[in-house]
Amino acid sequence: MRYGSEVQTMGEPANRGRRSSSGGMMMHGVNLKRRFFVSLVLAVPILLLSSPMGLALPITLSFPGSDWLVAALATVLFVYGGWPFLRGAADEVRNRKPAMMTLVALGITTAYVYSMYAFAMGSVAHDGGMHMDFFWELATLIVIMLLGHWIEMRAVMGAGDALKEMAELLPAQAHVKQADGSFADVPLDEVQVGQTVMVEAGEKVPADGEVTDGSSSVNEALVTGEARAVEAHEGDTVFGGSQNGDGTLYVRVTGTGQSGYLAQVMQLVSQAQQEKSRAEVLSDKVARWLFYAAVSVGLVAFVAWLAVTGSVSDALTRMVTVFVIACPHALGLAIPLVAARSTSLGARNGLLVRRRRALEVAPRVNVVMMDKTGTLTEGDFRVAEVRAVGKRSAPAGDASDAPNVPGAPADDRALALIAGLEQSSSHPLAASIVAAAQQRGVQPAAVRDVQAVAGVGVKGVLENGSHALIANARYLDEQRIPYDRSAFDQLAGRGLTVSYLVIDGEVRGVVAQGDQIKPTAREAVRQLKARGIAPVMLTGDNEAAARAVAHTLGIDEFRAGLLPQDKVQLVQQRRDAGDVVMMVGDGINDAPALARADVGVAIGAGTDVAIDSADVVLVKSDPEDIVRLLDLGTNTTRKIKQNLWWGAGYNIVAIPLAAGVLAPVGILLSPAVGAVLMSLSTVIVAVNAMTLKNK
Repeated sequence: MRYGSEVQTMGEPANRGRRSSSGGMMMHGVNLKRRFFVSLVLAVPILLLSSPMGLALPITLSFPGSDWLVAALATVLFVYGGWPFLRGAADEVRNRKPAMMTLVALGITTAYVYSMYAFAMGSVAHDGGMHMDFFWELATLIVIMLLGHWIEMRAVMGAGDALKEMAELLPAQAHVKQADGSFADVPLDEVQVGQTVMVEAGEKVPADGEVTDGSSSVNEALVTGEARAVEAHEGDTVFGGSQNGDGTLYVRVTGTGQSGYLAQVMQLVSQAQQEKSRAEVLSDKVARWLFYAAVSVGLVAFVAWLAVTGSVSDALTRMVTVFVIACPHALGLAIPLVAARSTSLGARNGLLVRRRRALEVAPRVNVVMMDKTGTLTEGDFRVAEVRAVGKRSAPAGDASDAPNVPGAPADDRALALIAGLEQSSSHPLAASIVAAAQQRGVQPAAVRDVQAVAGVGVKGVLENGSHALIANARYLDEQRIPYDRSAFDQLAGRGLTVSYLVIDGEVRGVVAQGDQIKPTAREAVRQLKARGIAPVMLTGDNEAAARAVAHTLGIDEFRAGLLPQDKVQLVQQRRDAGDVVMMVGDGINDAPALARADVGVAIGAGTDVAIDSADVVLVKSDPEDIVRLLDLGTNTTRKIKQNLWWGAGYNIVAIPLAAGVLAPVGILLSPAVGAVLMSLSTVIVAVNAMTLKNK
């Protein structure tokens, strides 16, 4: 897996060098770390040489000309440390969505401009005089906000580039047929619709197309998410990015560039990610209201004090005090500390939280849509059943053509023959047969002259000279070889892939292989239903296989035969109906739905594309971790709300008092008391964040 190193300052993902549509500001992790430490170095002398809102501190130092030094350092700090916030505020204002960046920009700009005004007037007084400076507040706000974002950046992993991962699935070149009938390697971006390309054994299919000649088995797992190999013959469709098997295919290109399957999936992912990036986090909503409140109360205070006292200085001081007190010191740490704590707890339990917003949405989830293959099942084929079939002239189960295993049970003798034929093949189905023989302690039979039969299976010669073949039901039908159709229907109805052992033209054995359900999947479904959450299974597999898995797991609703765009539509339909949807998947075909869902969850054993499209990664690929994620989200959201109330509660009380609402009865919040309350609220949210636990 690969993860990027960039995050939005409020924990949401972003691409390098771009700004989100929500106005949030983005920082490169290394730059953010460097900016924080440089700002900290600049802030230390400012804190030592000035005081918070006129409050006299015993450690405050001063000397002739120290005010000039403070003003110079504050200017550098405002420009260097404050620049990301000013830039982020500009984005938010441009999009008409003032939030945390705008609130921070209001505080630091007011503190800097007013302090420089006071300094220029030569009337700076540290004894509660008319023109006090706010350099101390400027330094602490910038440093604390940078620290908060850095903490969150380290806690929340950056977003990888899902689209880049997807593009890398296609080969760089294709073997294109020339006018003289030969084939030449051509860069993929020069391949055109209508051309014929040759796909040799083991190569990736370069583009969508229709098979014109040849036959092979094609592994579309990376593209469709299904482990089942697909037989490709003349007239069949293949997808770009899928893996060719043992045969050579000649494919007439039907889709390249924006018209190809992968390109369409990439477009779906891109659209969904852009939509999700516009979603707000809770802290931004709180910050927006605080911004509106601070500006409104500050302006009203200025007008009221000017009308009552007639003093512009008094009115200006009240307004500036309101703006500065509204600075979200506590809010700057309220969310990042909770994010750091929750992501740390999640990581210890196999939950990699990549986008904080997912934890805020998780408690409201009422529908969990899950891909079948790789999510609820293991995602690889295993032998489910092996049966020996007797000769028409001999008792059923005779299978005496396995000279290497005399006296063994008939089914094991059949497995020995099948494993002997398959042991030299790299096909996934072959590997599972050999593995099954090893687990049962069955020695594969000796077979010579083994050859792959494209689109059919594999053939060879046994020790006694008999000709053996592993074939599918389609081949038996074409060759009119008798077999038990009712048994085939019963096995295929369970979603199993059925192959036959044919010896000298007669069926002598049958092997059924299928994907195995994960041990914890049923319990995960039970717990979801117990919480009132509807589990829905989505799969590109056939109806019979989907129904069998859904029935076993106790899932009432499922959809089969789905393409990526179908999954996206189903997710969007539930969202449009008012549901809050979590999507869990592991394949490229799941990526658009993961990006579109309110919460996208990728299985850790899945593809990089799915992981990069998701908000959370289940590292252990355990379905029960879905429930643990919901618990973590509930506990995290509770702490976030508590901290927001502590942080915003300070502002709710302090802003009106700073404006002088109770001045007529002799109560007026002094800047010094405001500084103490500000520090106290910051300490409270920090302690509260560290008490987060996840049982």
